[in-house]
Amino acid sequence: MGILHDDVVIIRPSEKEGDPSVITVNCPDKTGLGSDLCRILLFFGLSIVRGDVSTDGKWCYIVFWVVCKPATRWELLKKRLVQACPSCYSASGISYYRSESQSPKPPDVFLIKLCCVDRKGLLHDVTQVLSSLELNIQKVKVSTTPDGTVVDLFFITDTRELLHTKNRQEETYKALEDVMQDAVISFNIEKVGPEITACSQASPYLPSAITDDIFNLEMSNDLPSVSLTSNNVCVTMDNSLSPAHTLVQIVCQDHKGLLYDIMRTLKDYNIQISYGRFYIKQGRKCEIDLFIMQSDGKKIVDPSKQTALSSRLKMELLQPLRVTVVSRGPDTELLVANPVELSSKGRPLVFYDITLALKMLNTCIFSAEIGRHMIGDREWEVYRILLDEGASLSIPRRKVEEEVWKRLMGWE
Repeated sequence: MGILHDDVVIIRPSEKEGDPSVITVNCPDKTGLGSDLCRILLFFGLSIVRGDVSTDGKWCYIVFWVVCKPATRWELLKKRLVQACPSCYSASGISYYRSESQSPKPPDVFLIKLCCVDRKGLLHDVTQVLSSLELNIQKVKVSTTPDGTVVDLFFITDTRELLHTKNRQEETYKALEDVMQDAVISFNIEKVGPEITACSQASPYLPSAITDDIFNLEMSNDLPSVSLTSNNVCVTMDNSLSPAHTLVQIVCQDHKGLLYDIMRTLKDYNIQISYGRFYIKQGRKCEIDLFIMQSDGKKIVDPSKQTALSSRLKMELLQPLRVTVVSRGPDTELLVANPVELSSKGRPLVFYDITLALKMLNTCIFSAEIGRHMIGDREWEVYRILLDEGASLSIPRRKVEEEVWKRLMGWE
């Protein structure tokens, strides 16, 4: 038996303004499914205010209560959520679901070359257009010439897998032209092979001066991620309440992507959730109860494993990203580091939030670069943004750090 295609994801938009919409997912289970679904909701700008998940290891039933934006594209959201579930096959003309038998091929990478006249907020406007078109930025290099001309290189993938077509390329150009008006000097899209993307990659290891700036004294009170959060993340584990599962209880302050940060951490540890409940109480205080087990189907009884998982969860909830502003001689550089899942997925819309925060601060970007690097034993997506000289002198460093952090955490 299976489940009809239209019943895999059911969305009930709220009927009253201010009430949450309800998203129900009913499909076969797979490792990391909760993380993948939460990542999609985060990409669409939805805030999860409550969640319930139940699975027997083969089939799962998940309900999200979400607060959405007025312009949420529900049909497109449903399509993306369905795609994240195990793939479907047709039997007697009816669509059913089954587990994926093989990994999907890597998406094609395209290079957008954009040359335009510089202005404040330009990079954010371009990023917003690309995001709305579901074009995912894999890497970017932005530079400004002395005469005020900006050269943007975006390495992107297309969620819709249509960027090789003339219509999709024309749609992209038209959307950029609409927002940039007469600022466009030249524009080009081309598919690039692995040899080009490999040449464009930065060194896998960052200079120690940069890693020290981002990760020095990870729990220091000088970091905006700690000074602006509750700094009171409580993670407890209990093996006495279930014969087969370890209960993980988390109490912390809400932030954008909170449930995603928890789910991606458990996914990286190959931890399976059998039952879970998430809700936000008054004052943005979150309480999460998760009944989990290891991939071998057993509860976590080893004290060292409990400590390792508990410590990682605390770290990911206190500092899901790293943000700092440093001086490079006469220049000022904004550094943001975003952990990459073991599946090679990074947190969505980070560059969008960074550029929006700088636009709100009326700060120009002189150059920008995104690269993936190994720092310690983990891969990180590192954003290096050189701020305009005038802005770096007029806005305090601490102010830039806090505004970027608040935007990334959804506290704007």
